[in-house]
Amino acid sequence: MSGLVLRSAAPEDVDVLGRVAHDSFHQAFAGIMSPAALAQRPLPFFIERFAEQWPHVTAAATAGRIVGFSLVRQAHIDMLFVDPATQARGIGKALLAAAEAAGARSLECFRDNHEARAFYEKHGWTLNQSLRRTFCGEEYDFVTYARKLEPAGVIVVTAPSKLIS
Repeated sequence: MSGLVLRSAAPEDVDVLGRVAHDSFHQAFAGIMSPAALAQRPLPFFIERFAEQWPHVTAAATAGRIVGFSLVRQAHIDMLFVDPATQARGIGKALLAAAEAAGARSLECFRDNHEARAFYEKHGWTLNQSLRRTFCGEEYDFVTYARKLEPAGVIVVTAPSKLIS
């Protein structure tokens, strides 16, 4: 996306990060989570979370407006959300690349979040394991992904297969 700027989040970004997280969360998981479980994640929940976590956030902005973010802790992508109104414009790809460059090697998502899973797999992430756990008071199926990056300076080339006639 032209004009996209990735930057470290700042304390004054907390409310906007909360809004992007809330809107993205509710849009992405409406078909996966029950309404009661979704209701456990109102806007104040996200604002409170970012009040503590903003130092671990990379914000994506266009024209000075935050349109997405990633939250990475201990080499794990805890959140990667893009404002629903600005999706499919390369913002998620840029945030994922920045998270990888910062050392992210693992993530978890809902098993039934097919759009996110296709996105991660398209960008070289490998399915690691399936698990069932409680989230927002209910049981859900999740999958974890891993990303093994090559050491700096190593270029992996895949040779075309030979056809035998």
